[in-house]
Amino acid sequence: MPRLREVSGKTTVKILCNNFGFQISGRSGSHVRLSKMTPEGKVGTVVPMHGGLKIGTLRGILKLAKVEPDEFSKYL
Repeated sequence: MPRLREVSGKTTVKILCNNFGFQISGRSGSHVRLSKMTPEGKVGTVVPMHGGLKIGTLRGILKLAKVEPDEFSKYL
């Protein structure tokens, strides 16, 4: 089972957009808003565009995005 590791905000946005169907819905300073429509409604998250996101921050982003950490780590 792959484990989460520290990744950049840019890489996180790429993975969420290319593999999980998210689109960039806005940007404010160094943060990017991502969203997608699901049968249950709109799902969104915010990703800080920093060099390295700590694992706790990444888990929070994935929790808001309703993406399992194991699924996300397959693309790292």
